[in-house]
Amino acid sequence: MAKKKAPGGTPATVALTAAGTEFTVHAYEHDPSSASYGEEAAAALGVSPDRVFKTLVADVDGELTVAVVPVAGSLDLKALAAAVGGKRAAMADPAAAERTTGYVRGGISPLGQRRRLRTVLDASASSHATICVSAGRRGLEVELAPGDLVALTGAVLAAVARG
Repeated sequence: MAKKKAPGGTPATVALTAAGTEFTVHAYEHDPSSASYGEEAAAALGVSPDRVFKTLVADVDGELTVAVVPVAGSLDLKALAAAVGGKRAAMADPAAAERTTGYVRGGISPLGQRRRLRTVLDASASSHATICVSAGRRGLEVELAPGDLVALTGAVLAAVARG
């Protein structure tokens, strides 16, 4: 993988470049009528949905927390709460997620967020050499090693996905 800068870089690609991390940017034409941003990305890139991860923002005991899970599955909120030592988790208000991360829904990246949030990466990521996550806007994904994502976000690895 080579270091590549996205045209008109996003905060995510800027953060990756600044850290000297190897990554590849993949762009595709986003279809606004698509029911699932993550599944759309996997299909457009020809990548297994097990290797494309979606970034979800949840509220764990009053604190916004990021969960990064395969698009092939869903987030287990109880497991997320347990992974960060919390009692209760619910999906965050979309407006609060956008405001806090600086990204729009469907384009929220775990990287380069306006305010760094506690992050949990599903443990299944470690079974892949590289995974894809949003690069900060719809129609743009970044491929990188799971270990690099953990290092850059301070994420903990935990089984937080179902399905």
